Amino acid sequence: MFGRILVPIDLSDRNARTLKVALALGREAGASVTLFHVVQQVPGLAAGEMRAFYDRLLTVSRQKLGRTAKVFAAKGITVRCEVCVGEPAREIVRTAARWRADVIVMGSHRVDPKRRFAAWGTTSYKVGILCRCPILLVK
Repeated sequence: MFGRILVPIDLSDRNARTLKVALALGREAGASVTLFHVVQQVPGLAAGEMRAFYDRLLTVSRQKLGRTAKVFAAKGITVRCEVCVGEPAREIVRTAARWRADVIVMGSHRVDPKRRFAAWGTTSYKVGILCRCPILLVK
């Protein structure tokens, strides 16, 4: 059912549960997994204006994704890593379409029921609205 799993992560410690779920789903389905990170572009500045800054962030991001990918590979899962610069929700949706992802596994924070409308601006909400494939939100 899920042959291609896209796992967008922000490289923080909060991704442990998301990665655990993606690992289990990938093993169960025999799927290939793409670990994906978007370096947030500074609004109003062209990427070329801060080339050295973005290059360093991209390098560090690739290293961190590579370490995470080793865990997936050790479990026999075909895994690849991709990093880009941009607006996270937009890049996740584009990448899911480009790689023809069957499902996206991504983290989402808990929403305070008293402020439930505040969550409408989150990356996970935007991806959920804009993406054509199923999304598994891990809280």
